[in-house]
Amino acid sequence: MPPVPDPRRWLALVAVALSVLVISFDMTILNVALPTLATQLEATTGQLQWIVDSYTVVFAAVMLPAGLIGDRFGRRRTLTSGLALFGLASAVGMLADSPGTLIAARAAMGLAGALVMPMSMAVIPGLFPPGEQRRATAILAGALAAGMPFGPLIGGFLLQHFWWGSIFLINLPLVAIGITACLLLLPESLNPDAPRIDLVATALGAGGLSALTYGIIEIPARGWTDLLVLGMLGGSVVALTVLVLRSRRQRSPMLDLALLADPTFRWSAVAATLVSVVLFGGFFVLPQYFQNVLGADALGTGLRLMPLMGGLMVAARLSDRLVARIGPRAVISIGLAVLAASLLLGSTTGVEDGYGLAAVWLPLLGLGMGMSIITAQASALLTLPPARAGVGSGLMQTLRQVGGAIGVAVFGSLLAGSYRHALDTAGLPAEAADKAGQSVVAADAVATATGNPALAASAHAAYIHGMTLVLLVAGVIAVLSAVLVALRMPAAEPHTAEPAAEEAPEPGAGPATVPAADRG
Repeated sequence: MPPVPDPRRWLALVAVALSVLVISFDMTILNVALPTLATQLEATTGQLQWIVDSYTVVFAAVMLPAGLIGDRFGRRRTLTSGLALFGLASAVGMLADSPGTLIAARAAMGLAGALVMPMSMAVIPGLFPPGEQRRATAILAGALAAGMPFGPLIGGFLLQHFWWGSIFLINLPLVAIGITACLLLLPESLNPDAPRIDLVATALGAGGLSALTYGIIEIPARGWTDLLVLGMLGGSVVALTVLVLRSRRQRSPMLDLALLADPTFRWSAVAATLVSVVLFGGFFVLPQYFQNVLGADALGTGLRLMPLMGGLMVAARLSDRLVARIGPRAVISIGLAVLAASLLLGSTTGVEDGYGLAAVWLPLLGLGMGMSIITAQASALLTLPPARAGVGSGLMQTLRQVGGAIGVAVFGSLLAGSYRHALDTAGLPAEAADKAGQSVVAADAVATATGNPALAASAHAAYIHGMTLVLLVAGVIAVLSAVLVALRMPAAEPHTAEPAAEEAPEPGAGPATVPAADRG
């Protein structure tokens, strides 16, 4: 007879979704605070990029070993440990008094998030029978996606009523609730045959990603021919190449590239990664546009991003039904096409445009994001056997975070370079001109100090020029991504993997800890 599903499985999913939501909205909650941080911590554009990217780079670099840790030592244990570390790092970030301290705290949050994210997906095969796994995965992916627009709203509210450190203080009670819920509701599971942690591979991945991101961030200020930029980019290529070659030679590698042999997993992962590239770029430029150009406060910025949440909610309700009718490939391709249309519409923003145009294309952005990323993640993870759930989820999330880190770095560099090129600093002293070229916030400060409204107007126009260029490039990437997925991804619905024999509960955990999919 078929195994009896765990009656607490949907409550357990709520506990896991809460954990994911905390990690997810922290990826974007900081974006609405960037203008405030630029002023109060005197952070440059490059430092602002690293405040964002330190989280995503460490997140991506540690995701693969984190997946192995969960498979080998227990997924619930790894998830709750990650939440505890996330709370501790949030407390440090709350008290930071310099960009360097905040960057370090964000890196620690990225480490904690890497322990949480792959485990949230890896517990699905152990909790749900095959017929319910797509729905459960879609709900969890929806919670992950929902955190992105919720972040700016929560951050805006907190910045409106409290000091900037409150955007990290809010994590503490949420982490406590998440840990308690997971301990009470989530059964423990592990794979005792999981390979050991590869410290060399971990170092190669972390070093390669960090060098790649740093090199891209420094391009606008130093130029492509600068020795530091060339050294960083070249070093990243070498490190990541060695990582791939090392993984291909090992029998049980930490970076299991064999998972990419399944075309559904491969192209779903590609689609999710490309969406992350596009979205992280958009989320980097929009809050600064609303605050520094349109004059909205932090809460107003969060509210102005809420139409995106409306589109995302529609996508969450429609995606499952559409997949049942037309298949995941079509849904992902359509989602990417809608995403592209919204970004290209946003790229037409002019100096005289207010919020009206953004209110039109933001719901489309949420709709396209939801259709593509929720469906892509669910389709990819349904191809994984339970014993490889942690490693497979880790690989999937690593690719997404790499895409996000590159998106912030590339689009941030594109924004900084185009802003600096379009800014008119004629007649300003060299020191003032250099400061105004660092960011639109700095230009406004110089304009106020020197009584030069023309500089402020030029800075706002230059920022819009850079923002529209970013949205245009992101839209083109989304168009190409839609075509690529439509042509290459298999049309058939992926099979749901059967539980693997080696999947086992933690020794001594008792009957209540046995994953539902393994019972009977």
